[in-house]
Amino acid sequence: MIQVQTQDFDIAEQYRCLREEADNAGAIATFTGLVREFYEHNSGNEPRVEALFLEHYPGMTEKALADIEAQARARWDIQACRVIHRVGELHGGDQIVYVGVASTHRGDAFAAAEFIMDYLKSRAPFWKRQSTSAGAKWIESRAADEESLRRWTVGDSNDSSARDADVPH
Repeated sequence: MIQVQTQDFDIAEQYRCLREEADNAGAIATFTGLVREFYEHNSGNEPRVEALFLEHYPGMTEKALADIEAQARARWDIQACRVIHRVGELHGGDQIVYVGVASTHRGDAFAAAEFIMDYLKSRAPFWKRQSTSAGAKWIESRAADEESLRRWTVGDSNDSSARDADVPH
C-alpha cells in the first residue's frame, strides 16, 4: 500500500493492517520519520524550523514509491508493505513518513524497511521548502543520503545471514 497524503496517520492502525495483510509474518519492522525542529545539527546559531512544506508531482510520486517497493519485494521475502508520505505544510514533531514491512524473518523485514527509506529519501520526487525566522529555502539533497544508497548496490543485495540468524540452534 502506497499513500501520499496531507493528513496525519495512525501508527497503531498501520501496524494492525500489516498484521492482517501478512499471512505468516514472523517479524514486522516499522519506521516513522518526524519533522525536525532544526534541519542541521544546532550549534546555537541556527533558527528553529517554523514549517516544512512538501510538494510532489501526483501520479509520478506514487509510481516512484511503488517502484521502490517492487525493488524491495524482488530482494527480500515481503508479505506486506505499507508506505505513507505526507505532503503540504508540516511542523516540528509532525509525522512525515511511515514505512512498515512484514516478513517471515526479521532480517528481511529490517533490510527491506531500511532499503525503502534509503531510496525514498534520495529517489522519490518530493521537494521540501523549509521556513525559519531567517526566511524560506528549498532543501537540497544530502550527500549522506546518496551515500546510504551505495551499500545496496555494492555486494549486499540480499544477504541471507540476517535471515539465517532467526533459525533456532
